[in-house]
Amino acid sequence: MATTPLEFPHGFVWGAATAAFQVEGAVDEDGKGVSVWDTFTTVPGAIAGGDTATEACDHYHRYPEDIGQLADLGFGAYRFSVSWPRIQPEGIGKANAKGIDHYRRVVETCLERGVTPYVTLYHWDLPQALEDAGGWPNRDTAHRFADFAALVGDALGDLVEHWITVNEPKVASHAGYSDGIHAPGIRDPRRGLKAAHHLLLGHGLATQVLRQRLGSSSEVGIALDLTPVTAATPDPADVAAARRFDGNFNRMFLEPVLQGRYPQDMVEWFGGTPFVREGDLELIAAPIDFLGVNYYRPHVVRSAGHTTAAGQGSPTSLDAEVVTPPGLEVTEVGWTVVPEGLHDLLLRLRDEYPQTPLLITENGAAFPDVVGADGQVDDQRRVAYFDGHLRQMLRAIRSGADVRGYFAWTLMDNFEWAEGYGPRFGLVRVDFETQQRTPKASARWLGAVAKQNRLPSTGASS
Repeated sequence: MATTPLEFPHGFVWGAATAAFQVEGAVDEDGKGVSVWDTFTTVPGAIAGGDTATEACDHYHRYPEDIGQLADLGFGAYRFSVSWPRIQPEGIGKANAKGIDHYRRVVETCLERGVTPYVTLYHWDLPQALEDAGGWPNRDTAHRFADFAALVGDALGDLVEHWITVNEPKVASHAGYSDGIHAPGIRDPRRGLKAAHHLLLGHGLATQVLRQRLGSSSEVGIALDLTPVTAATPDPADVAAARRFDGNFNRMFLEPVLQGRYPQDMVEWFGGTPFVREGDLELIAAPIDFLGVNYYRPHVVRSAGHTTAAGQGSPTSLDAEVVTPPGLEVTEVGWTVVPEGLHDLLLRLRDEYPQTPLLITENGAAFPDVVGADGQVDDQRRVAYFDGHLRQMLRAIRSGADVRGYFAWTLMDNFEWAEGYGPRFGLVRVDFETQQRTPKASARWLGAVAKQNRLPSTGASS
């Protein structure tokens, strides 16, 4: 039967996503080891408000309630991550049985509620012991990650068919090792480049070991944060700056994963990639079953007017700066709201990387939610955000983009990394003092879309 203009393809996946460190709490229970984020939250000034994730959303204990709420809202899939130090407290050795048992219970709860689990292996919580041994700039960490992937694959592979190896290797490397604003808080752009490569190598190695352990029906992919980039003006300096920004943000990750190479213009800008060994790119480019796309905003870029020369650049030295065009709505964290950017990004992926199935693995926004006198959150700006982005995604699907699912970021308000508990991205409000959960208007709106697999005939108003 032909679909209506507002209906999504049959079998389209609707879900919500979380990350272990942001929601679980229970940071020292059942044999869990210390992660780089556990350490980073103790650094004075590293986290807004001095917040920690010691309790977070207490999802470690409350997952049955949270998964039940997700199912009741109408979502059919849950993307969550496995905490590496829960499985290997020191990042090496045999699996911690209590950690494995916990995630089996999470998966079993999903399946009991008719929710398909999508498991992310790495969402930034590197065991501190591995960081002490050099972290992601150390090539050995990629091999330790493959060992971890093997343990989790062996433990959950009979129940889980959908796997994401690494979430946002750009953020993990650039924010963690180049800019120092995320764990482990290192400011060394050269180490950031090495970390990015080894995260991609870890993806390739993990893909290899999962293929060896999982059934033929299993799917393996990676989640990249991607953005459309345009030059602020036609000036050649701005155009060149935008090209470098795109190379640093997008192409340095897309091309190795999907084409087995690093973009030559960026290799020259960075002065070479001596950390790349023979065979690395073949491993990184191991075939994937889907590309996870995390989209939040586009970027408009102009030249910063610096004198960085080719061969001297780094992830923090691009002679490029981001500008915010006037008149655009921005979220609580200052990100522009441009739904058309998702359409443009998906068509770019359609054209440049054909035959690659796509999943929107993250999309969402933080707004200053207000709790009404009735205890409810009528977050119409977030409803409008989702409505606009879903309409642009559907428009891209109609134009041939092979998008097979959509995961909202995030299921519930949580520990938002360096921003602490300030920004709220959740579909479900969490009172961090009482741990009470309250679905917001956006949760009910998006759940209805998921149940019907179609958008309402009239768009939401902002």
